[in-house]
Amino acid sequence: MFENELQTRCAICGTACLLGLVFVLAHLPLFLLIVPVAVFFLGLVADPEETHAVWYGMLNTFGIFDFSALTDAERENYTQKKHYFWFGEVGMAAVLAGVFVVPIGIFLAVRAEISLAFISAAILFLPLFVFLPKLIQRGLHADVDVVIDAFGKNEQIKKVFWSLFVVMAGLVLARVVDPVTAQQVVGIITGMGG
Repeated sequence: MFENELQTRCAICGTACLLGLVFVLAHLPLFLLIVPVAVFFLGLVADPEETHAVWYGMLNTFGIFDFSALTDAERENYTQKKHYFWFGEVGMAAVLAGVFVVPIGIFLAVRAEISLAFISAAILFLPLFVFLPKLIQRGLHADVDVVIDAFGKNEQIKKVFWSLFVVMAGLVLARVVDPVTAQQVVGIITGMGG
């Protein structure tokens, strides 16, 4: 996997372009184009070992990364690329949580106003972002301790969780105190207002 560096870079950049095209054709808010731009940038600048580390982080979120299958040289190399491994974990945790939250947000947007739907979906996203990967790993009996020994505890998930929590708490508070302000903030975040 990923033996040819040029093919790896082309695959990553092509994936980013397709993802961006999907976002544009689906008329999603423009701020979501940050995701394909980040993937494209990763495809341009990351070396294959960094790409491997991101991939292994994504697999670890699913509980299917087997650290014992790596050679000693690979273990040493990938443990020096912890941030890429953590980036893969955080990105895949967000995708997993979003798979459930986005349809619920769309469902709620039909029945309630957009700000309430957005806040409710975001509040649901937070526990799924943190606990869904842990449930998958536990269900697959993944050896999480070996990965933690090698890469350390991913503190990025806590930072992302608390950042999102503070933003959502602020939106809920603004909604209760001043609904007009909350509507404007949600409109700016979703790209539907200015």
